[in-house]
Amino acid sequence: MGVVYWIELAGEEDAFAAAEASTAAASVELLAPGTARAAAVGDSVDRLAYTRAVHEAVGRTDADVGAAVALLSAAPLDREGSVAVRARNVRNTAAVSTEAAERGLGSVLVDRGFTVDLDDPDHVLRALFAAGPRAEHDAVAGADGSDASLCALGWVAAEPSREFSPKPTDRPFFQPGSMAPADARAYVNLAGAAPGRTLLDPMCGTGGLPLEAGLVGTDVVACDAQTKMVRGTRRNLREYLGDAREPGWHVARGDATALPLRDGAVDGVAFDAPYGRQSKIARHELADLVGGALAEAARVAPQAVVVADRDWRGLAHDAGWTVEAAFERRVHRSLTRHVLVLRRE
Repeated sequence: MGVVYWIELAGEEDAFAAAEASTAAASVELLAPGTARAAAVGDSVDRLAYTRAVHEAVGRTDADVGAAVALLSAAPLDREGSVAVRARNVRNTAAVSTEAAERGLGSVLVDRGFTVDLDDPDHVLRALFAAGPRAEHDAVAGADGSDASLCALGWVAAEPSREFSPKPTDRPFFQPGSMAPADARAYVNLAGAAPGRTLLDPMCGTGGLPLEAGLVGTDVVACDAQTKMVRGTRRNLREYLGDAREPGWHVARGDATALPLRDGAVDGVAFDAPYGRQSKIARHELADLVGGALAEAARVAPQAVVVADRDWRGLAHDAGWTVEAAFERRVHRSLTRHVLVLRRE
């Protein structure tokens, strides 16, 4: 049996976080609040926005300190050197004391010949305690909505830096309604952002999506119908990605429904569609604009992520896309973002 990994999720939307994690790990399955399992992980986990850490599994048991101590006492431990134990009560869902867990697990490790170093250990053992109903389960294999209660023990294998661009108000060019950097990072990850790939944003606005894609090493192409947005995006990308290079990044004024790109020109598309209550569209009705953009995206790329203030999956189907996943993400009382993850055969 191969190595199993526990994924410690960030944020409050587990299905969304697990979907993003699946871009850097194999067979991701939700187990309990904030906790998932994966069959394999790649080096690209560092670019993830909604993953706190990845742990090489020691084992899992009930969300109980005594059960965790018994599990560790019987588990084979294939490493040497100094250790530290870190316990976490995920979202305060489990009736456990993390201090008691750290003491009990630490005692087991000392009895088994390890030295404790809380400041600079060779290895960190993480104990994740979680209990309660599993999180929302659309698009995540194995999350069937049943109750889950567990302690997942594992050695810390990777901790994503979760370093993003500055918040929108601190960038050279800003407009109200700009997307949070962590969200932008997650969306471009779901659209296939990675070194050696090219991602297109045909409605780039202030450039939040291209910026996060560029920061993880993706070549980016961006366009917008408004000259002001094109100029502003160039300012933001130049500030944080450096001067445009070939391939690097490119920004131009353009129509998302008639892109000057050849078929299959890019590896992925991500865009934040205009919101009906605040957009001023002279040339197209909103549905025509989004539908046309989706059709063009299907022409130039095999995958896409669309963010909007409503569910456009009907238009996505009409444009030839398969909806791989759909999420509703509440931003504030008057705005819920609808996120579609699309694939084309």
